[in-house]
Amino acid sequence: MKIKALYNLYSKNYLVDTDTRKIRKNTIFFALKGEKFNGNTFAKQSLSLGASYAVIDEKKYKTHANIILVDNVLKTLQDLANYHRNILKIPIIGLTGSNGKTTTKELIDAVLSKKYSTTATKGNLNNHIGVPLTLLSMTPKTEIGIVEMGANHQKEIEFLSAICEPDFGYITNFGKAHLEGFGGVEGVIKGKSELYQFLEKKNKTAFINPKDRIQIKKTTQINTIEFDKSLTFLEVNPFVKLSFNKLNIQSNLIGAYNYTNIAIACTIGKHFKVPDDFIKKAIENYTPDNNRSQIIKTELNTIILDAYNANPSSMKAAIENFTAIKATSKVLILGDMFELGSESVKEHLSIVNLVEKNNFDKYFFVGELFYKTKQSNNFYVSFDDLEGYLKDNPLKHQLILIKGSRGMRLERLLKIIN
Repeated sequence: MKIKALYNLYSKNYLVDTDTRKIRKNTIFFALKGEKFNGNTFAKQSLSLGASYAVIDEKKYKTHANIILVDNVLKTLQDLANYHRNILKIPIIGLTGSNGKTTTKELIDAVLSKKYSTTATKGNLNNHIGVPLTLLSMTPKTEIGIVEMGANHQKEIEFLSAICEPDFGYITNFGKAHLEGFGGVEGVIKGKSELYQFLEKKNKTAFINPKDRIQIKKTTQINTIEFDKSLTFLEVNPFVKLSFNKLNIQSNLIGAYNYTNIAIACTIGKHFKVPDDFIKKAIENYTPDNNRSQIIKTELNTIILDAYNANPSSMKAAIENFTAIKATSKVLILGDMFELGSESVKEHLSIVNLVEKNNFDKYFFVGELFYKTKQSNNFYVSFDDLEGYLKDNPLKHQLILIKGSRGMRLERLLKIIN
């Protein structure tokens, strides 16, 4: 079936699903395949669950008139998303970077939705499947789209940009994330800058942080919009406070590193003519969740939970911010950072040295990667080992920072720390 014909079916309801456990009535089910599953086998079931059509790429599963056979289900999903994006003809903001993508995306969405009907990436569905699904979740009612694009190797941002064709782009930063896949820091810069290359080729616009030397260097041939000149960082203790167009904004985000995330949201809001007081209200009402810089008060402790993700750049920033926060007694619990390749031992040791030169009351490192740098009894090879210690030696009346890669699942500590 040609994409135009498939689009005619999709445009009846603007619904697409890839998981029969979450199937919606009148949706089109795309039978994606993975290492451990074959969506083709669920095609007929999807129809019985309410799907109008199912798209497959294995002929033997075409057992119903409403099952559509294509050469490749994933490519068809991506092509349909790009076709839809061009039918909509709305401004789309493409977003990538090493750290802060999800928070920045949510802040931009919070600001723009004060004036427009927006559709933004849900959670971190930012890969070769998530980006098409984000585009296909947009409807004719959507006035502005915000698409987060993630990558762990070169050419991925180039590919995702070609699917969503952003009119505006923003790179949060270039940090030490996914070093293994990108081949080092220079590889990260090259890979993320593929967004700039797309914008230059299509004569589109990049939003940039004027204090980021790499952003300035990489955008000399692109239309650019810098952070609004009225923005001023005021303080962080522990929440970021700033001034924008003579309005003081008190956010619910901790860490000076979140200032740039707020700054770009304000800048984009102003560009799209969102009233200043609406921007202020959107920022002040935004509260992080999903283990991202959440402040949680328990019966005995205050916890900064930042277990959504971690890499050397974000870990260093979090530690430095934690150092600056005023508190009677502070404890660090840090988990392994993944996907660092040959740089892993060096980067974990660098974090250990940074922690040990500060006067924290207590600190704990957990995971096999940190354990390789063991220098004291504060290292635990597994979560179970740390859990056992904390149960026997409960923390009381502490400000606690918990940070680690998503795979460490350090939010499990909330069941232990009261």
